[in-house]
Amino acid sequence: MKAKNVREVALETLLAVEEKEAYSNLLLNKMIETHRLSERDVRLLTEIVYGTIQRRDTLDYYLTPFLKKARKLERWVRVLLRLTLYQVLYLDRIPDRAAIFEAVEIAKKRGHQGVASLVNGVMRAIQRQGVPPLEKIEDEVERLAVATSHPLWLVKRWVEQYGLEETKRMCETNLLPPKQTARVNTARITVEEAIDKLKQEGMEVVLGEVAEEAIQAKRGNLAHTDAFRRGWITIQDESSMLVARALGPKEHERVLDSCAAPGGKSTHIAELMNNTGQVICADIHEHKVNLIEENAKRLQLTNISARVLDSRRLGEVFEREMFDKILVDAPCSGFGVIRRKPDIKYAKTEADIPSLVALQREILHAVAPLLKKGGTLVYSTCTIDRDENEAVIAQFLDDHPEFSPDETMKLRLPEKVQPYVHNGQLHLLPHYFGSDGFFIASLRKKV
Repeated sequence: MKAKNVREVALETLLAVEEKEAYSNLLLNKMIETHRLSERDVRLLTEIVYGTIQRRDTLDYYLTPFLKKARKLERWVRVLLRLTLYQVLYLDRIPDRAAIFEAVEIAKKRGHQGVASLVNGVMRAIQRQGVPPLEKIEDEVERLAVATSHPLWLVKRWVEQYGLEETKRMCETNLLPPKQTARVNTARITVEEAIDKLKQEGMEVVLGEVAEEAIQAKRGNLAHTDAFRRGWITIQDESSMLVARALGPKEHERVLDSCAAPGGKSTHIAELMNNTGQVICADIHEHKVNLIEENAKRLQLTNISARVLDSRRLGEVFEREMFDKILVDAPCSGFGVIRRKPDIKYAKTEADIPSLVALQREILHAVAPLLKKGGTLVYSTCTIDRDENEAVIAQFLDDHPEFSPDETMKLRLPEKVQPYVHNGQLHLLPHYFGSDGFFIASLRKKV
């Protein structure tokens, strides 16, 4: 059986993302493994898949005038046109003729000569006439949505919450490739030692922008290194690294991570406690709890206990005022990680947000009695939606007068982010440092 070329694999991947609502990052890893692609083809596949998803609505806007005479297109044909146009418009190192030739060959193989002729005709017409200008869209919010390929409802929502200019910067940042960063396991190795060892493996690595344990890969894949296998580093975004710092765990404390999988923040907390005390990790899914245990084992952390539990019912399992510190890294819309998971912006709808808010409030209400007086509760999300962030905290404080904003959180965070901390809350937007959009709030239970 002849192996599929990289563009066929890209088409197959993009179709699965659309038809099966599969997560692009997980599916991409599976496809790379299944088709045993070369390193060069892996890079091209990743760029085509992520780029086509990131710019889907823009590509459709450009294609629409050239498809007016076409009958209803099968989904795979439209996706093939998208990924081909993406290469023509955004990948300078690929000759247009090569991208178009491959598309026509795929169309012949998957369809018939008529489909191949259509694909060829559309792409040649675009070469002759160029794509329609975005300036034709008169409404500036709609134009921004199409130009940056974000759903109109989402852009409107952000404009209402942040204003047009801030929204524009967020949307444009979401089109950039994400940085690959890792957290050094400082319980076992220093940041400088980790960088030296990675350089010995042929990696190009520098210090992170914000978090003191962070390193950033300029070349190579940190997840494929001996340093990762030995448990010296954990793949994690810098914004996410700030959560454990905000919590401020101390040695020999008992800490609850109530929504813990896959364990990035749990293991960071355990490392900051120098492998002492106890970090109890709860997650509702058994396979995700297994991931926490695998990460703890790789990092040689023995102070982590992971259990399959519903965070809304933790009061039925644990005693009141049992924990020194509690983290609620709540389920959320994920709009802060669009650079990393571009399919999120199409998969979520505005109708999803109220149910997420209800869940976030329920979890906070459930864990509040479990915290000792004088203890710290940190609430975090990887979304930038104000209803899921500031509004949730405001409602919680109204419902729980025994809690107050923790102004000391600012002192536990790196100097670079301190200007963004107000009233015990940190709101990081993606364009601030090129890291994920994140919200962190620290609350103190009154004595």
